[in-house]
Amino acid sequence: MKRLAKSLAIIALLIAPGFISAQSTVDPVILDVAGEKITRSEFLNVYQKNNVKGEALDAKALEEYLELYINFRLKVKEATELGLDTLRSFRDELAGYRKQLAAPYMVDDQAVESLINEAYQRKLYDIRASHILIRCDRQASPADTLAAWNRIMSLRKRIMKGENFGKVAAENSDDESARTRTVQGRTVKGNNGDLGYFTAFDMVYPFETAAYNTKEGEVSMPVRTDYGYHLIKVVSKKPALGKVQIAHILLLFPPKAMAADSVKMADSAQMVYELLRNGGDFAALAKKYSGDKSTADKGGVLPWFGVNRMIPQFIDAIRDLKNTGDYSAPFISDFGWHIIKLVDRKPVGSLEDEKNDLKQKVTKSDRTVVSQKSFVDKAKKEYGYNENIAALDKLSTIVDASVFAGKWTVPADADLNETIFTIGNKSYTQSDLAKYIAAHQHQGDTLHIPTYILSQFNLFSDEKCQAYADSQLENKYPEFRSLMNEYHDGILLFDLTDKKVWSKAIKDTTGLQNFYEQNKNNYLWDDRVDATIYTYDDPKITKTLKKYVKKGLSFDQILPKFNHDTIVSLSAERKKFLKGENAKVDSLDWKKGFYTGMTNDKGKLVAIDINQVISKEPKQLNEAKGIITADYQNFLEQEWIKELRKKYPYTVNKDVLKSITGNQ
Repeated sequence: MKRLAKSLAIIALLIAPGFISAQSTVDPVILDVAGEKITRSEFLNVYQKNNVKGEALDAKALEEYLELYINFRLKVKEATELGLDTLRSFRDELAGYRKQLAAPYMVDDQAVESLINEAYQRKLYDIRASHILIRCDRQASPADTLAAWNRIMSLRKRIMKGENFGKVAAENSDDESARTRTVQGRTVKGNNGDLGYFTAFDMVYPFETAAYNTKEGEVSMPVRTDYGYHLIKVVSKKPALGKVQIAHILLLFPPKAMAADSVKMADSAQMVYELLRNGGDFAALAKKYSGDKSTADKGGVLPWFGVNRMIPQFIDAIRDLKNTGDYSAPFISDFGWHIIKLVDRKPVGSLEDEKNDLKQKVTKSDRTVVSQKSFVDKAKKEYGYNENIAALDKLSTIVDASVFAGKWTVPADADLNETIFTIGNKSYTQSDLAKYIAAHQHQGDTLHIPTYILSQFNLFSDEKCQAYADSQLENKYPEFRSLMNEYHDGILLFDLTDKKVWSKAIKDTTGLQNFYEQNKNNYLWDDRVDATIYTYDDPKITKTLKKYVKKGLSFDQILPKFNHDTIVSLSAERKKFLKGENAKVDSLDWKKGFYTGMTNDKGKLVAIDINQVISKEPKQLNEAKGIITADYQNFLEQEWIKELRKKYPYTVNKDVLKSITGNQ
């Protein structure tokens, strides 16, 4: 980003050009720089871009601007003649900027906007759902895919005939959380497929979509995700809770709790609840009774959370709390008995309030697959995409199971020249896809070869279609072409100007010294006085101090005569003062002498010895190095421009220049 800022600075300083318009009799050439012809409209585009819009065109200002523009084009010409635009470093840097600049053009804005609006409508509701999962890889063979489909459909039929969804889930779901199991020696109770509450972005997008499209109490048709097939039962759909902060008191069940333990905890919870009802302080009771030691000392307060972060019993209890400060009756969960208090609530904001956050989530979530597919589909239609799926059969005969071990290579004798798809003026063959597969293989499960090849083909063709659309941006969007020209020239000029002017002025110490010697009278000090300021408390010092000064002793010799050990009776400062730097010095007649009878703002006595009055004199190089270096840089640039104007021919069409102000 630092380099980007420098490049943009160069563009601004050196007058970056806009895109070049087609030359015609209606758009005559105003400037020819070493064979590069700049038209009237191009020059006006640049001028108006770099000046206040709406201002009347002034002939003098226009001519001055033209001179700057000529300098700019000459520098670009020099950079290209030196081959700076062919350097790897330049190409890589420009490609990096192009990728950033192209990104906004490589999305389907309508699709993104639609996804944002859809996500917002979903965020207005919370869903509690259960699911059954039958695993099936995206690239499974047709036979395995059909088997998974038949299996989940048979489970749906059982549920639709009246079997309990949770029981069927616990017995059949490939999501292990559905059934009670032992994990690291600890028994974990199954959830019977219950996922609790969630809202937009909490689940993978296809699952979320199926859940929001299923009515409360109903069971969806099977929905496919990267995990397999799901059946979703929507248990409830409620207005969004938003974000909440609560405090809680937890009466925790002991390990391997029995029924008697639950009864005992219920009695304890009721006791705490009665204390609250009788005016007890929630924070104090949490500290005393809560089994959640991480929050007990904080009054039981939990961090802010949404519906997907807590167990359903918690969420249902929170919904019953209408006002901040309200607390619930005791309720039970698998962890123990709870009492909760509402600390604060943040409802879902308006679409306008939520839009930026939603856009970030849309572009960073699996929803990007939808917007990317929409973009690719439009690109395929726009640039005439055609595919030859039948040509994939040849690959199915040469790709073997070693590809799933990451060891497959393209056979050297394979005849893979048949075209598999075309877009625009680009065509890709079986060989191109084979190389793509070889480059992207990795170790994994053995899959159905034809299905795997088809999936790789889809990825490869989408990637190339995106690349083709990217390659057409300059042709499709004049403003993008203009911006890329600016970056192209800006990076070139940064590198060349740094070499010829900026770094040279810093590194060329001999040249800088010579420039200073020739121009040092441009860097003069105003009149100054060389003065020593003495500060002290005891007026008895004044007479003795004056005596030492008149004897010609320096302040380094005087101070030890008054200061002993850690006792400081007198302090002094000697420097060359300009007018305005010290009020006490300014108040004196600037004549050599010793002046007393003054005090500073802290009440201390002040005596000033004016050693010398110094008339105007040149500053030393180290005293004004910053401004001298800047002037040296300007000098180097002007000399460079003179060289360029001698080196490269340029002509201005005066009649066209006059027509700009005359016809406007």
